[in-house]
Amino acid sequence: MPNDVFTHLATLSPELIKATWETLYMTVVSVLFASLLGIPLGVILVVTDKGHIKESLKLNQILGSIVNVLRSFPFLILMLALGPFTRLVVGTTIGTTATIVPLTIAAAPFVARLVETSLKEVNWGVVEASLAMGASTWQIIRKVLLPEAMPSIILGTTITTITIIGYSTMAGVIGGGGLGDLAVRYGHMRFDYVVMVTTVIILVVIVQVIQSLGNLFAAKFNKN
Repeated sequence: MPNDVFTHLATLSPELIKATWETLYMTVVSVLFASLLGIPLGVILVVTDKGHIKESLKLNQILGSIVNVLRSFPFLILMLALGPFTRLVVGTTIGTTATIVPLTIAAAPFVARLVETSLKEVNWGVVEASLAMGASTWQIIRKVLLPEAMPSIILGTTITTITIIGYSTMAGVIGGGGLGDLAVRYGHMRFDYVVMVTTVIILVVIVQVIQSLGNLFAAKFNKN
């Protein structure tokens, strides 16, 4: 029996390798774009909040509402709703590259809220001291807020990455590629439980590695 399992996995190894690569590709690129959108958005949400260095309650409320609306959509519904936009951006709604668009839009508000929470944990006394020394808004953001909150931001990014992995497997249900797609086509539809268990094991390993790396980098940036 074990030999049959290993033989079966050896036969499917090209598909497993391809699906694992697609999942990693979707995850890494989506995290990158989500961070490029979400981190600045999180910073704006903090600095425009009541009593902060660039208070603008109207802007804060508008951005906060947009973030809340996007976060309220279940990912599969968001993915389907963004079909026309995805097609406009990448020319198709099927495949790993197409999946990156809804993954990014789903994750960016999540990143923004995590960054917002991290920045609000920064000691206000440090910000006040910087203001007293004549630091500009950009200097406070770049040299005070972001460095002080970096360990928390890294851990938040780790959580986001793991969440996107989960989203990417759901995308596989409707042709998004990756391990989710493999689990559906070879595991669920063909009643191949070896493939199902193998994809779960691969996902667990990926998540464990990402979490360990996140903890390691967060500890390195922790000044305490």
